[in-house]
Amino acid sequence: MVERAMALGREAESMIRALALISAEEGHLTRLYLTPEHRLAADLVRRWMAEAGLDVSEDALGTVRGRLAPESDGRNSVQRLLIGSHIDTVIDAGAYDGALGVIAGILAVREVMKKHGRMPFGIDVLAFGDEEGSRFPATLLCSQAVAGRFDPAALQVESVDGVKLEDALRAYGKDPAEIPAAAYEPGEAAAYVELHIEQGPVLEQADEALGVVTAIASQSRHSVTVVGEAGHAGTVPMNLRHDALTAAAEIALAVEALAQRNADDFMVATIGKLSLSPGASNVIPARVVFTVDLRSQTDARRIEAMNWLREEILAIATKRHVTAWIERTHEAAARPCDPALQSGFTAAIGGRDGKSAIHLPSGAGHDGQAVGAMCPIGMLFVRCRGGISHNPAEFTSVRDMGLAVAALIKFIESFDPARLGRRRADD
Repeated sequence: MVERAMALGREAESMIRALALISAEEGHLTRLYLTPEHRLAADLVRRWMAEAGLDVSEDALGTVRGRLAPESDGRNSVQRLLIGSHIDTVIDAGAYDGALGVIAGILAVREVMKKHGRMPFGIDVLAFGDEEGSRFPATLLCSQAVAGRFDPAALQVESVDGVKLEDALRAYGKDPAEIPAAAYEPGEAAAYVELHIEQGPVLEQADEALGVVTAIASQSRHSVTVVGEAGHAGTVPMNLRHDALTAAAEIALAVEALAQRNADDFMVATIGKLSLSPGASNVIPARVVFTVDLRSQTDARRIEAMNWLREEILAIATKRHVTAWIERTHEAAARPCDPALQSGFTAAIGGRDGKSAIHLPSGAGHDGQAVGAMCPIGMLFVRCRGGISHNPAEFTSVRDMGLAVAALIKFIESFDPARLGRRRADD
């Protein structure tokens, strides 16, 4: 069994390396939604799915689906287990984020087919094209469509280079009018599960390869604009300035303090992008625009924190004689993982040295937040070196990937939609 797991890990590594070669930048991994690189990656995934024996299709938002039909007389033949992740990346990314989940799903279902043929339920492996939101100011577009929650207004959002999502879809060969057909029928999806690198240090510190996710954090993204007045850097006295940057700096410190005060709720806050104008060394900054990414384990604490931050921004702006406002660009509710699916992954891991599997929350957002609107979700985390992600140094060992695929196989073999339904009814 260990040898087979290692073989699966080596195969996963080979496939990850092949996918990582598809990039818009030589020497760096950048693969954005609805780009030529996305098309090449999707075609490679389609080929892998077909080689694994799955029936392959692609929906109107570019999600690649590999389908295994259920036994014709299966007890739960009308329901499907969805296994998925994403194939887009951030700019200058690591190779494992998202890609490992898609590849693990393909390998696991292939192995299940070899051993059992078809299962009493159907299985779909999903390769979403937009989870990161790196090209368009929206995230989870593909998984929202799968869940029947796609907002048509998103078709009008523009990329940083001024391309509307609707136009990008047409250039990719898709018809936006067909997006509603991407949704599963009510009750068709029994559950959605995702295997993903942890993107944090908890498993490594515990010396564990795998962990069971308890919930995906609540998340919101905002754009903050601060407007002051440009002036000569040498002639305007400090007490008469309307400096947008110093006001933004004080707001940034308030954002940091806010998260630190709520650390018991695993709250984190990040300002990851900032632009300044006019942008000259001898001119007082007149306008600053920056992002705020706020995450919490509970929606209530996140909403409370954002309400406080809005008031604090206005107070700082008034004190510093500038104007400021905040606009929400993304929001995702906290999404708990189903207890029965957590139990399934715990049993699949099996524990080590008599210890039960580690259970931990996800501070990162995932497609499960969107898919969870239509069915129960579960997640399995895989250790990554140093907890590093969204970085070229991102790395997961062959051994850990092999153990993860083996655990996913065990999970699929023991999965029963009917038992899940009873468990949910009892909760």
